Amino acid sequence: MTRRTPPLGDQQGLWQAVMAAAAGRCQCRGTCGKNHDKDGGRCPAQHGAYVRHGTGPVHLLAAPAEADALLLPPHKAAALPKAALAAWCPACHSATRRAVDKARLASAPAAGPDCLFDF
Repeated sequence: MTRRTPPLGDQQGLWQAVMAAAAGRCQCRGTCGKNHDKDGGRCPAQHGAYVRHGTGPVHLLAAPAEADALLLPPHKAAALPKAALAAWCPACHSATRRAVDKARLASAPAAGPDCLFDF
């Protein structure tokens, strides 16, 4: 996948539209845990560019823009409209998903007893 070649599953041009709206740059603004202050508050990763020496080029993802929506099942995330999607680099996407999942688990009510009878 080159700078302008979309992924194979992009039949309707959705990925291309999201990348055009993001100008080919990750749209994370710190939900991944990094503040991205050196880059104006936005992740510097660009599609097709190298983040650091020794790694391959970055391939941006079109995924839900809202952090909570990143935990949607794939079939529901795929049905989201273009306005609800953002460009994510894999590092920010994974870190944000982990943070949201950790917060969801922390706020979940405590599980009941793990046995059939009380002793």
